[in-house]
Amino acid sequence: MTTTAEHAAPAAGAPPATVAGLMAGIAGTGADPARGGYTRPVFSTAEQDLRAWFTEQSELRGLAVETDANGTVWAWWDVPGAGGPRARDNAVVTGSHLDSVPGGGAFDGPLGVASALVAVDILRARGHAPVRPLAIAVFPEEEGSRFGVACLGSRLTAGAIDPDRARRLRDPDGNTFADVSAAHGLDPNRMGPDTAALARIGQFVELHVEQGRGLIDLNRPVAIGSSILGHGRWRLRLTGQGNHAGTTLIEDRRDPMVAAAACISAVRAVALRHRNLRATVGRIVPVPGGTNVIASAVDLWIDVRHPDDAVTAAAVADIRQEARMAAAGEGCGMDLIEESLSPTTHFDTGLRDALAALLPGAPVLDTGAGHDAGVLAARVPTAMLFVRNPTGVSHSPEEHVEDDDAEAGALALADVLAGLG
Repeated sequence: MTTTAEHAAPAAGAPPATVAGLMAGIAGTGADPARGGYTRPVFSTAEQDLRAWFTEQSELRGLAVETDANGTVWAWWDVPGAGGPRARDNAVVTGSHLDSVPGGGAFDGPLGVASALVAVDILRARGHAPVRPLAIAVFPEEEGSRFGVACLGSRLTAGAIDPDRARRLRDPDGNTFADVSAAHGLDPNRMGPDTAALARIGQFVELHVEQGRGLIDLNRPVAIGSSILGHGRWRLRLTGQGNHAGTTLIEDRRDPMVAAAACISAVRAVALRHRNLRATVGRIVPVPGGTNVIASAVDLWIDVRHPDDAVTAAAVADIRQEARMAAAGEGCGMDLIEESLSPTTHFDTGLRDALAALLPGAPVLDTGAGHDAGVLAARVPTAMLFVRNPTGVSHSPEEHVEDDDAEAGALALADVLAGLG
C-alpha cells in the first residue's frame, strides 16, 4: 500500500463544509464541451485530478490516506485500540467513485465522496469520538466506461473477477488495464482479491444520487436502498465484408451495419416481451468507420437488467437468437460475448434495519443501477442511501441534486456513521 498522509486526529470545532461547496470546487474538472456534462474515465487527467482533490480534502481533515494494490483510495479516521493507533478491524466504511460515463452528470459518484467528507466534518463538529475506525473509500473504474467492466476496482478486491482477465482488459485505444495502471504507479502483479481489506470492513454504506424518480414522487430527500437489479453487459460482434461504398452493388454486400440495425431493433423488441426488463444498446463501433466504406465489422454493447436473474438469462438468449438470424440474413457472422454479469443483490437485512432505525421515516427503494456496494455485498454487510434527483435523469448532464437535499443526505450519512460507530 502507498501511504500519502500520516495519521492525525481530526480537529474538533471547525465548522462543517457543505456538499454544495465541495461540489462547486470540482465543477470544472472533466467538463466535456462536446457532449455536455462530464467525461472522467479512470486514470484520465480529470479522474486523477479528482483523486488528488480527495486526498487533499482528506488530509485537511486529518485522515490517513493510502492507495491499495487495486487502485482504491482509503482515507482513515483511526481510533486507538488493542492493536495500536492504526488498528482498523471492524471499520465502518463509506464512499463511492470519481470516474464517470462519457458525458455523465455531476453527481454520480462524486456526491457520495463529497457527502462522506462533509459527514466527517459534521461528526467532528458534534465532538463525536468513534469507537470503531471510520474510512472513506474511493473505488476506481466503477462505471466501466474505459475498460468495459463495471465496478472493476471493487470486483478485484472482492475476488469477483479474475486478476489475469482484468490485467488483459483493453480500452478503446488498445491500452491494457495492466499497462495503464502501471503508468499510474500501481503494480499490476499485485492486483486481485484483498482479504485483508475485506476483513477490515465491518459494514459498508454507500451514498449515491438516486437514478430514477422514486424520491421525487414520494417528496422525500433521502431513501434507504433495498436491492440492486441483476445486470450485465455483452459485446455483440457482427462480421461481414468491407468494401467500397460506390462500387459495390447492394445485392452483393455482406454489410454488418445493416445487421446491426436489425439487432438494435431486436433488443428493444425482446425488452418489450419481458415485463420490467431493461435492455439497451448504448454504444456501436463500426470497423473501419469510414463514411464511404462498407464496414467489415461492427461491435455493439448491450446492457440487460431485470430483478429475476432467470429472466435476464432468457432475454439474453432471445437476443442471441435474434442477432444470429439478423446476421445470417445479411450473410454475416456474429459472436455475443459476456463482459460482466452481476446477479440481483439484496442488501444486508440487519444493516438495512439499523439504517431505518437511525433514519425514521426514510423510504426503502430498490435501484436498477449497479454500484460498488452491490459487489461488496457478497463479502461484507452493505447498505445504500439515495439522495433525491428531481429530474429522475442520470448518466446525463440533466442529472441534478438540489443543495438542500445534498446537505440532508450528508446529515443522514453522518447520523448513520455515528449510529454504527
